[in-house]
Amino acid sequence: MVYRTNYTHPGFGEVTIASDGQNIVGLWMAGQKHFGGTVDGEMEPADDLPVFTQAKGWLDRYFAGERPAIGELPLAPNGTAFRQRVWRKLAEIPYGQVRTYGDLAREIAQEDGKEKMSSQAVGGAVGHNPISVIIPCHRVVGANGSLTGYAGGLARKIWLLEHEGVDMEGLFVPEKGTAL
Repeated sequence: MVYRTNYTHPGFGEVTIASDGQNIVGLWMAGQKHFGGTVDGEMEPADDLPVFTQAKGWLDRYFAGERPAIGELPLAPNGTAFRQRVWRKLAEIPYGQVRTYGDLAREIAQEDGKEKMSSQAVGGAVGHNPISVIIPCHRVVGANGSLTGYAGGLARKIWLLEHEGVDMEGLFVPEKGTAL
């Protein structure tokens, strides 16, 4: 059984948080691509789960400008071993900083003793991150500074990056691409 609750921040909007009863398994923004994509079946409303209270408190602190640690929450995103690995890389990106898809691909390739790894494969895993905001996929940008590939939409990606105080100089909205 998967349970859900909603959380709303006035500046950011509404999100749905999903749990297996013990762990957070999803956090999606209204209208997000792949909304609930890693959950089989219907999500049952359950606002009173302790893990939801914990997640809402984490989000309150994050949106208040604090930097709560990702490890404070029990997270259990559902995905392939490769996606899980990419999502762990996302969790290592420091608050207020960005990395490129290529950076992540190079790190994984180096760890595997390979010359290279596909940035597109990494991008696919980033785009299917089921626990947005907490697992910070918004901190990943294109090699040329393009704000591309955010399933929650560019306005939310920009909002999150500005909220974290990211230096936006050199980052831009592409005229064409997956983020639009």
